Amino acid sequence: MDLIHAIIMGIVEGLTEFLPVSSTGHLILTAELLNFTGDRAKTFEVVIQLGAVLAVLVLYRNRFLKLLNFNFRKGSGLNALHIALAMLPAGLLGVLLHGVIKEYLFGPKTVLVGLVIGGVLMIIADKAKVPVKAEGLDDITYKQAFLIGCFQILSLWPGFSRSGSTISGGMLTGTSQKASAEFTFIVSVPIMMGASAVDLVGSREFLTLNDLPLFAIGLIAAFVVGMIAVVTFINMMKKIRLSWFAYYRFGLAALFAWIILF
Repeated sequence: MDLIHAIIMGIVEGLTEFLPVSSTGHLILTAELLNFTGDRAKTFEVVIQLGAVLAVLVLYRNRFLKLLNFNFRKGSGLNALHIALAMLPAGLLGVLLHGVIKEYLFGPKTVLVGLVIGGVLMIIADKAKVPVKAEGLDDITYKQAFLIGCFQILSLWPGFSRSGSTISGGMLTGTSQKASAEFTFIVSVPIMMGASAVDLVGSREFLTLNDLPLFAIGLIAAFVVGMIAVVTFINMMKKIRLSWFAYYRFGLAALFAWIILF
């Protein structure tokens, strides 16, 4: 049964990590339904996130290699400074408030709140129709990168969604919906790797060789499904509005509120 749970959780992680629907929220809610909880389960969730990270690294490998060109002059295109500026706000607060967030915000009820409020933000970003100043990744300015990073602070609350917060922030600062999504994917990699490393160090006592097959299956499932989800999502961003995902979030919150509360 644990292996079945691992596959299910891996699929959920891969499908939702880079969609603006909150992968953390989905994992918490799915774990509650499967009764797959406790310290071992939380460590498992950290491990399978690395599968989603690897999916982005493979798909955007050429873009990541270009980031190694440390040319920070204006008009040089997306570079490492853009990523650093976008990471700074949420990264700093995440380190300072890591214990508080893990203790008080990782629960089904707080996720429901995040799903709803995050959905409202996405609708605002969609309806605002801010004139696009950055059509592609290489058009994003340092100021836009930092402001998008400020919006990413919201994702520290489980249920808000990292991609939902940053895509909304990108659109509100004049970045196209597609470029905002791709920027979100790239920025998420170093943040997720850092956060996963911190969590794994803190959870090392719950890691055992006996759990290696379980964790490996979950990671592989998240990697394969994550690659499919990222490619599909980027194509969807050319055709659908961000608010559609907000309506899904409202429906999901209502469904799980009924399951949890009643």
